Formats: sequence, C-alpha cells, structure tokens
Amino acid sequence: MNVSVEINRDIDKFKESVVLGLTAKQLIASVLSILVGGTIVVLTYKKVGFTLSAYIAIPIVAPIALSGFYSFNGMSFMQMMKKRIKFMFKVKPLVYKSTENVKELKEVATVMEEENQKLKNNEDINIKKTKQKMIRILVISIVFALTAISIAYGCKYL
Repeated sequence: MNVSVEINRDIDKFKESVVLGLTAKQLIASVLSILVGGTIVVLTYKKVGFTLSAYIAIPIVAPIALSGFYSFNGMSFMQMMKKRIKFMFKVKPLVYKSTENVKELKEVATVMEEENQKLKNNEDINIKKTKQKMIRILVISIVFALTAISIAYGCKYL
C-alpha cells in the first residue's frame, strides 16, 4: 500500500485556501470590494446613471481588491504603495561630485577619439573591399549573361 502526500516545493508560496481556493485575506478583500462597490453604485446610479456610478466606484474599490490579491517581492499592495509614496516625496536627490580633473578627462577623450578614428578607417577599408567584390560579381554576372545570350543566338534559340 503506497501512501503519498503532496508537498509544495516552495513552502514560502504555500497558501491555505478557505473558500473557493481563496485565502482568508483574499476572501475578505473580495467581500469588502463587492460591498463597497455595490453600495456606491446603489447610492449614485439614480443621480448620475449606472455607467458613471461604476466609474465612481472603481477608484475606491480597486485599492481594496488589490490589497487582498496583489503581491510584489513579498510585499502587499499597501506596503508597496507606502514605499512608492516615501520614494516620491521623502527621498533626497543624490548629488555626484566628480573626483577627476580636467587634464585626465581630456587625455581619456583623446585616446577614445584616436580609437574611434582607427575603427572608422577600418570600416572605410572594409566598405571599399565590399564594394569592389560587389562590382566584380556584377561584371562576372553580366559577362555570363551576355555569353549565354550569344550562345543561345548562335544556336538560334532566340
């Protein structure tokens, strides 16, 4: 008699389902989203219409739903939004102060310019060689075509 028990390979990603495969957090977020969204739509659809009332409810319901389902690098939606807001407003800009002097930078620039010039010269030589090869192939093709035409004319196929 073989008895096997399935175990998730990654224990950190294991989720205990409560109802319909949802975790407790997801179930609570779903129920709250439906209740809040439904309440907003019911209260506003007589004054602004069904479509506009749905558009009013979406920005309010979305964060509630995302707080239950969204996860990024182990952080919930609320933790992620707190970090984003912190980075937008509380982080000071980084300042860079160069430690190189102008003389060293000019030397590096001249060396790089010389290397670029060498590469450009090599590319020019390669382009010329490629053009020469293409011209040779064209001349050979024309000679071959003319030879084939003259043979066909000589044999009276044309």
